[in-house]
Amino acid sequence: MEAYLGFAEVYDKFMDNVPYDEWTKYLIGLLKENGVKGGLVAELGCGTGNVTTRLKAAGYDMIGIDNSVSMLQIAAEKETKGEGDILYLCQDMREFELYGTVGAVVCICDGLNYILEKSDLVKVFKLVNTYLDKDGVFIFDLNTIYKYETLLGDSVIAENRENMSFIWDNYYDSEERINEYDLTIYLEDSGDEKGRFLRFDEIHYQKGYTIEEIKEALAEGGLEFVAVYDAFTREAPKEESERLYFIAKEKYQEGKTYR
Repeated sequence: MEAYLGFAEVYDKFMDNVPYDEWTKYLIGLLKENGVKGGLVAELGCGTGNVTTRLKAAGYDMIGIDNSVSMLQIAAEKETKGEGDILYLCQDMREFELYGTVGAVVCICDGLNYILEKSDLVKVFKLVNTYLDKDGVFIFDLNTIYKYETLLGDSVIAENRENMSFIWDNYYDSEERINEYDLTIYLEDSGDEKGRFLRFDEIHYQKGYTIEEIKEALAEGGLEFVAVYDAFTREAPKEESERLYFIAKEKYQEGKTYR
């Protein structure tokens, strides 16, 4: 089922506290340190294109991939405003297809936490390896188990604004390491009936993975693990790390055709 059906309309408004400029600067630093200074980059789980457009502005040729039509429609609207020549594809990251190989694949804003089975994670990693250039780079982030257990689990996040509001209930299953997000969104009707609010309800699920599980999945997917950092640093993960950044590289596959 497609996620962010209602939330897509207000996603950028409610996420306006996210420092996308700083996040992208950090990501670009990692790309350049690993030899990707330009060329084609694919972003998995690109959403409304907040990072995609910034990477484009930094000189990368971007492909944005997401399974939400609603989110991609908003990303495409930004395209019409002259924010970059970006190819957007509506695809599930477990089954994505590209026309050729790319210099890097990135997936941030905890997109991979939506993959609830390790076997599906391996599928994603195999596809990434298939579509990376020789020695291409894969950079992604993940919310940590610590964050779900300590900060998100069994908490309620709510925000009320003049013409919109949301309630975000969290329920964490420590045995399965799955966090359930129950979203209720109220959005003022943009039609003739001013003062009427439309309600949208969505349920999202994310899973926490250990570092060792990710390393194992990368190896099974044919990728070479390079490093893992406490987010927005070059430091090793800590017990209280809330987000981690992983770097992996392409491994040669016999019979693989590079663009």
